[in-house]
Amino acid sequence: MFGPFRLTNPLSGGLLWKVPWRLSRHQKYRHRERLRGVDSIVSTVDSALARLGQSLKKVEAWKKDMPTEQEMLPRDKYTVFDRKVKRYRKGIHKVPKWTRVSQRLNPPGF
Repeated sequence: MFGPFRLTNPLSGGLLWKVPWRLSRHQKYRHRERLRGVDSIVSTVDSALARLGQSLKKVEAWKKDMPTEQEMLPRDKYTVFDRKVKRYRKGIHKVPKWTRVSQRLNPPGF
């Protein structure tokens, strides 16, 4: 567009709001640390409840269903299932709130 209302460079497609297509090694490191942190919290709560002779259904279900960070494949750590994407996988960093919501389970076969 020409004239007084032309677009500025950042607004017309600069790198300002674009998300890279893969995680950097620093993002991967921090993601692994977050996963380990959640695992340590679950184990701490479980051991504290065991000392008191109690248990919670949610903690038991988490331990039964969710894999730990060590048990997860890199494919499952860094990507999630998405039926709208060509090969049914997209980077974990493309998920809204990916640093706050645990994404450890994917449909079987994907």
